[in-house]
Amino acid sequence: MDNILLLNKITSLPESMKSEVEDFIDFLTAKTEKIQKKGKPVFGSAKGMFVIKPGFDEPLEDFKDYMLNGKEFTGYANIYLVPEW
Repeated sequence: MDNILLLNKITSLPESMKSEVEDFIDFLTAKTEKIQKKGKPVFGSAKGMFVIKPGFDEPLEDFKDYMLNGKEFTGYANIYLVPEW
């Protein structure tokens, strides 16, 4: 948008709306500065912040009912359900 056209539109507004436009411009400026400061994440920047404890992949006792023969439940694709009539 042309700056002169924008200036003409702003000057034609009543004073109360001009203050709203000023507040919105301040908001946009702060938002842009925040985005520029943040930057892009760097791969590996969270290294060392999280620790996976030994046994993390072990089955949980709480889910023992959902396991078959001591093995993890893999879904219904490998099970043939026979109705009990």
